[in-house]
Amino acid sequence: MENYDPSSASAGAFAAIMAACLIPALIVGIISLIGMWKVYEKAGKPGWACIIPIYSHIVLLEIIGKPIWWIFLFLVPCVNIVVAVWTLNLLSKSFGQSEGFTVGLLLLPFVFFPVLGFGNYQYLGPSAKEAAGYKPFNPNDYKDPFNNQPPQA
Repeated sequence: MENYDPSSASAGAFAAIMAACLIPALIVGIISLIGMWKVYEKAGKPGWACIIPIYSHIVLLEIIGKPIWWIFLFLVPCVNIVVAVWTLNLLSKSFGQSEGFTVGLLLLPFVFFPVLGFGNYQYLGPSAKEAAGYKPFNPNDYKDPFNNQPPQA
C-alpha cells in the first residue's frame, strides 16, 4: 500500500468507464422524460409535472382515473411493483393501446413513451374501456348460459 498513487492510469480508466456508462444512461433518461412530458400534455395535464417526483405520480393517477390515496401504495415494498405495472397498463389503456404496449412501456420506456407522446394516439380518458362505453358488470343483467333457475329458498 505504500506505493499507491491515486493519479495512476487506473483512475483514468475508471473515469472513462464511468463516463461510458453515465452518458448513454443520461441520454436514455432525457428521451424518456421528453416522451413523458408529451404524454402528460396529451392528457391535458402540464408537462412539467412529470419532473416533480411525488407530484408526477399524483398527476399520473389523475390521468388514469385512480384515487390519490394510491400514492401510498407506491411506498409499500413489493406492492409498489404491482401498482407500477398496473398504472402503466391503465395508462396504455387510456390511450387505446393493448397489454403489448404496456410491456413496451415497462421494458423500453425510452422508445414507447416518445411513441405514445409524439405519435398520433389520442387520450381517450381514464381507461379506454370506460371511454369506449364499457359498462361494469351488473349482476342483475347476468344471463345464465344453461338457463338454470337459481334455487328457491
